[in-house]
Amino acid sequence: MDLSAFSGLGLGAIGFGLAAIGGGIGVGLVGLGATGAIARQPEMYSRIFTVFIMSSAMAEALGLLGFVLALISM
Repeated sequence: MDLSAFSGLGLGAIGFGLAAIGGGIGVGLVGLGATGAIARQPEMYSRIFTVFIMSSAMAEALGLLGFVLALISM
């Protein structure tokens, strides 16, 4: 049995796992910062929320990019 076909699958799975972990950590840190900022200045909620949504979208986009690259590497 030739195991070389499965090496790409393993690398792809590891790459996807790292991308998912990175995206989750990124969104968590953005949420932490937004929650702290809103707690300090509640009157700035709408502006902070807008920045939070944009930053979360960018972190998730990087996670999706990692997923695509993991699929390509397989």
